[in-house]
Amino acid sequence: MPGIDRVSVDEAMREVEQAMLVGVTRFLFFGIPDEKDVVGTRAWASDEAVQCMVTELDTRFPEAQTITDVCMCEYTSHGHCGKLTNDGEVDNDATLPLLAKTAVSHAKAGADIVAPSAMMDGQVAAIRTALDDAGHHDVKILGYSAKYASAFYGPFRDAAGSAPSFGDRKSYQMAPSQCYEAMQEIEADVSEGADYIMVKPALSYLDVIASARANFPNTPLYAYNVSGEYAMIHAAAANGWIDLKNGALEVLLSIKRAGAENIISYFAIDAARWIKGIA
Repeated sequence: MPGIDRVSVDEAMREVEQAMLVGVTRFLFFGIPDEKDVVGTRAWASDEAVQCMVTELDTRFPEAQTITDVCMCEYTSHGHCGKLTNDGEVDNDATLPLLAKTAVSHAKAGADIVAPSAMMDGQVAAIRTALDDAGHHDVKILGYSAKYASAFYGPFRDAAGSAPSFGDRKSYQMAPSQCYEAMQEIEADVSEGADYIMVKPALSYLDVIASARANFPNTPLYAYNVSGEYAMIHAAAANGWIDLKNGALEVLLSIKRAGAENIISYFAIDAARWIKGIA
């Protein structure tokens, strides 16, 4: 992903400062541990990257809003999003307490919003209960409610070292052919206490974004312009096939037009500069 790097806490703060200067004030953090294990125990460690990043940002930029990804795939040695059974399948129910523990550790560090992305049934309810029990009633939940088993995650998985070491994630992420199921998943997250909902990826699922906006008009809607979409535009621009700036802004506009109120994108800082006319 051109222009995108894995960074330390200090380096990230410099990126945050540059983003704040152009009006980007919300940040979604992912962590990459030095060590991984079969359960992903570093996910809820107080000294891990996400927890340290949130605390540092809250101290230095209290006006910013922090969102943390709550999943296990970056922390498990097998790359799947939860605890495995003896048969090598992801154990949905055994994973829920681990996600809840991770979310509480993020909230304790100072996160404003936690964003469960593992696509485990009941994850929002488990996290809401754990947050409330720990006294973090004000921490919001952004559900990765409609997350598809997409071909567009490749660059992120390479960068984060989170690709599954065997099999795939089709048993817990949604099939690209499904739209009605996405509405069911969103309805479940809302009923369990999600404050915000998300469709991921964005560009190939504009119809799902539009359906989500129509079916859940009172719930703030996010769309995730993912790594493969970002890399694809950069690759086409590098070959002279499209104009980078106009191509990226057109894609972001299409996501907005489909109904997303909030867009998560690797283009965020560049897009803010382009929109404001800053070189």
